[in-house]
Amino acid sequence: MNEPLRKAVIAGSWYSGHPKKLQAEIEYFFEQVPDQEIQGHVVSIVAPHAGYAYSGQVAAYAYKLVRRRTYDAVIIIGPSHRVSFRGVSVFNRGGYETPLGIIPVHTELADAIAANSTVSSNLASAHMQEYNAIEIQLPFLQVALGTFHFVPLIMADQNYETCENLSDAIIRAVGRRKILLVASSDLSHDYPYDKAVQMDRIALKYMEKMDAVGYLRDLAKGVTEACGGGPVAVVIMVAKKLGADSAKILKYVNSGDVSGDKQGRIVGYASAVFYQSHLSSDAVNLP
Repeated sequence: MNEPLRKAVIAGSWYSGHPKKLQAEIEYFFEQVPDQEIQGHVVSIVAPHAGYAYSGQVAAYAYKLVRRRTYDAVIIIGPSHRVSFRGVSVFNRGGYETPLGIIPVHTELADAIAANSTVSSNLASAHMQEYNAIEIQLPFLQVALGTFHFVPLIMADQNYETCENLSDAIIRAVGRRKILLVASSDLSHDYPYDKAVQMDRIALKYMEKMDAVGYLRDLAKGVTEACGGGPVAVVIMVAKKLGADSAKILKYVNSGDVSGDKQGRIVGYASAVFYQSHLSSDAVNLP
């Protein structure tokens, strides 16, 4: 039986399409992240999804945390940029391909999430036509973790009801597995520099407080902005249900900081971590 394979579509443009160059680029990003130690177990992270020239260094702050660690599965949640549908699409067979190889889907976990959710579907086009939300995260995970299985989830609806339903479904499906959740999200889009920074600070405060409800409320009001606000809310909800009690913003910059052009279209990028601080026997390196 032929399993579906989601081929890389932004390799060679958003990031290097050459395996050795891509590996070296990510290694370089990791080298630029200073080491800092925290006590705890990393449950979930937030990472941006722009081209590596803009947001790769920010993403490295999150992915360096989990380097050489082992998880039973990774769940990546990203927004739908191109396909309109209801709820969440679960890619439950086959795999995703990058220049560094194929990452297989954890079929059992994917099916369990779908079975426990009333807002999920298996809409292949949501994944095949989504160009960056999931794919951009995978090379970082391949370098950080090596071989792993994962579940890619694409969110169309990002309201509270969808986020709560999906977070509950993930909890029921995970059981005793050790998982890493990744929320793929950029922050404000196309505002003047000062306005972008102001709006992004609000988003970062909600992440630091692990306040998914308040975050979703202010996203809906337009007080703050994120194209992956729903995914961020879901990984906060799941992390708290799995015992995470602490959060840290690892890095924030925006496109104006990176390019030096603070008069143009500004997009915000942040990385964050949610972790169980009381597990003192499980120390991790935190940038």
